[in-house]
Amino acid sequence: MTAPVTAAPGGTGGKLHRTLTFRDLVVYGMLFIAPMAPVGIFGTLDAKSHGAVALVYVVATVAMAFTAFSYAQMVRVAPQAGSVYTYARVGLGEGAGFVAGWMALLDYLLIPAVAYLFSGIALHALVPSVSQWVWTAVAVAVTTALNLAGVRTAAVVGFLVLAMEVAVLVVFVVCAIFALSDRGAQRDWLSPLTGEAGFTTGAVVAAVSVAVLSYLGFDAIAAFAEEAAGGSERVARAVLTCLVVAGVLFVVQTYLAALLAPMSPTELAAKPAAQGSAFYDTVDSATGPWLHDLVAVSKAVGAAFAALAGQAASGRLLFAMARDRRLPGVLSKVDRASGVPRVAVLGAAVVNLLAAVWAARRDDGLDRLVSVVDVGALVAFALLHLSVIGWFAVRRRGRELRPVRHVVVPLLGLAVVIAVIAKASATAQIVGGLWLVAGLGVLGAEALRGDR
Repeated sequence: MTAPVTAAPGGTGGKLHRTLTFRDLVVYGMLFIAPMAPVGIFGTLDAKSHGAVALVYVVATVAMAFTAFSYAQMVRVAPQAGSVYTYARVGLGEGAGFVAGWMALLDYLLIPAVAYLFSGIALHALVPSVSQWVWTAVAVAVTTALNLAGVRTAAVVGFLVLAMEVAVLVVFVVCAIFALSDRGAQRDWLSPLTGEAGFTTGAVVAAVSVAVLSYLGFDAIAAFAEEAAGGSERVARAVLTCLVVAGVLFVVQTYLAALLAPMSPTELAAKPAAQGSAFYDTVDSATGPWLHDLVAVSKAVGAAFAALAGQAASGRLLFAMARDRRLPGVLSKVDRASGVPRVAVLGAAVVNLLAAVWAARRDDGLDRLVSVVDVGALVAFALLHLSVIGWFAVRRRGRELRPVRHVVVPLLGLAVVIAVIAKASATAQIVGGLWLVAGLGVLGAEALRGDR
């Protein structure tokens, strides 16, 4: 086994507490992903894939498994907070590590903001008398308080919320099976896996490029490597477990929803406005509005706690970069009582609050925010795959190289990531490019200061 890499020499800051169990790690990952993540994009995927929406999630799970496997390789090498920032630093060098961390920040700081906004939208729909931005701010305040209380406290509350989400999903599955046995399916039983008229491989690939975004967040588990009781092996196992569980849940719920959908994929493609509510329309037609409301409440609460997990992960990334003197040192301070990098978490919370409330007060806020959150994570994933190759094939000079797991799998993962980036919106590509240029500027400024 490769000897774990320690923190960078000369680092500053406190020490995190090892209190998280294997269950806690999986809870954080599943909270960030959300068990019913496909609800919002079901209609879009159904239309894009010509009805093969369950197949889309099968392929997406396999595609993301390459990334999960690379995380599992590197968390054993560098079992530290910081996730992909740390892995790129040890696998590719300090400069690449900074770029990976910088790009991951774009994702880790904005995905929680999107989740908070989703929560605010859902709660406003349930209680219209309270403004959407107020609900959004309340969600930020409550989850930030839990994160500051300690990683174990947040994990325990998160487990209860995750149990509620899974319970709602079970209710949906039971009701869907009952409806299918009572009234039959609206489509052919195999169509969610084979597609309907007009099915093409290209359509499935295009839909997969959207579906993989449902999985963003499972990687956050690696950010808690220094707080996991049991070491890096437990973190690696949690990353892979989280991906498999999420994949199974996604395939099951989209398969059942596709069989019950009142609109065909062709009709959804012709009516883009109906795609966003397609899952809820399916629930209404199959069981009635009571389950619609239950799913809506679950999504509202679940989104807030997905943001909790994301905020906690972004706080650890800020902490790790500050400890290595890549960001202001104050972000690396750890509260002695709670073991939480308090300043880093508060810094992430401020960014979450400003972005989410800004978006909540604009009619086009959700579209603008969603359009830019993906590219940062995808570029970081690309550097992760290169880090595996860089560490085992170059830095270790092939001494522990296993060609399949250390070269073939990372290259396949890299190919998937590049394909998804190529399919991203122009806005996302532009914002991601500008953020990358800004990061390179910061890196260049640091290099100039070091030469003086």
